[in-house]
Amino acid sequence: MRNTLIAALIAGPITGILLPANAQALDLVQTYYQALANDAVYTSARYALSAGREASIQGRAGLLPQIGLGGTYNRSGDNWNKTSNQYGLQLVQPLYRPANWEQYAQAKLLVAGSEVAFSQVQQDLILRVGQAYFDVLAAQDILTFLKAQESAIAEQLASAKRNFEIGTATITDTNEAQASFDLVLAQEIAATNNLEVARSTLQQIIGQAPASLAILRPSVKLTNPEPAQIGPWVSIAEEQNYNVLGQQIALETAKRQIKINRAGHLPTVDLVASRNFSHISGNNNPISNGAGASNSIGVQWTIPLYSGGAVDSEVRQAIALEDKARSDLDNARRTAALNARQAYLGVSNGLAQVKALEAAEISSQSSLDSNKLGYRVGVRINIDVLNAEQQLFSTRRDLAKARYDTLMNGLKLKAAAGALKENDLLQVNALLIPAYY
Repeated sequence: MRNTLIAALIAGPITGILLPANAQALDLVQTYYQALANDAVYTSARYALSAGREASIQGRAGLLPQIGLGGTYNRSGDNWNKTSNQYGLQLVQPLYRPANWEQYAQAKLLVAGSEVAFSQVQQDLILRVGQAYFDVLAAQDILTFLKAQESAIAEQLASAKRNFEIGTATITDTNEAQASFDLVLAQEIAATNNLEVARSTLQQIIGQAPASLAILRPSVKLTNPEPAQIGPWVSIAEEQNYNVLGQQIALETAKRQIKINRAGHLPTVDLVASRNFSHISGNNNPISNGAGASNSIGVQWTIPLYSGGAVDSEVRQAIALEDKARSDLDNARRTAALNARQAYLGVSNGLAQVKALEAAEISSQSSLDSNKLGYRVGVRINIDVLNAEQQLFSTRRDLAKARYDTLMNGLKLKAAAGALKENDLLQVNALLIPAYY
């Protein structure tokens, strides 16, 4: 599978993504389109890809003819009256240069490596956009819940003051409500700051201040990943993860480098053809003056005998780098497998946590309603209501975060398998609705 993917990368470039005109950051996909156009990391990767694709042309140049034009012009003599003008055209066609063939094969691997690196950046951009987007939604949720809690506590504080004034409650109820109210105000300040930080992070990616973002549908239903077993995901990650592919290409490149260095011991043979022109004047001997042209064609060969041990040293160095690349490949496979396991468990456990928190939200709401009723009839005290409100807020906050984390782990799982595409964002985007709904 790895060799098939690498061969496909060598054979052709990755198709670029068309950007929609006038995209505006309203939902997740539109935010992603803005990132494609403005994210500096992605833009840098595009230029790196363009530069990397030139390696194949440069490698092929070592197999093609080299044509050059050169010459000399000299003046000499007591009165500088003697002139010599010589110039020539030369063609050199490599016939037997093993190092050049290996360099061409290595250059194609470098192009494939550039394609893999760019694909990795594309995946990372999807993850960065998704994480930044959901971080903003989470920060908005916390601030919204705190404002709702502030309103509820303010109502409870007013009730406690009225009851104290008419003598049906103690000052303790008022103090407890006031303390909770002051705490919520302090938490709102921190939540507002966190929201600004989250929006700034998203702004760095998309290049402009984000507009009002679409939010998750109420009571959205999340699904299990397909396949629903962890084993296939781990196996795919070990074969198709882009870091694994990149290290596989690095290993093949290191093997080619060994052959290139060993070719330093081999002879080289070139076909050489030239046409030379000369014009000499000003000599005392007229026979030496005049113009002429000559043609030549032949074979030029070189056999290296001794280079001070440099070639053997370069071979040993390349072998060591091959061993390093092999170890890096093993590490990449293990890391990809670990990331796939963690992401899969994050999805499966996240789904279970969402289900539990949905039930806890219903229970917390019922508990709050019961405590409010009990407070009105005198069987519950003010702190019971305040604690119930705090519990409901915490449950809703945790539920929202669990949903965001589950969605992100789903994207990370596909990224670990090297399968994360724009279409995956479209699927997540279908779970969103405009904030004003």
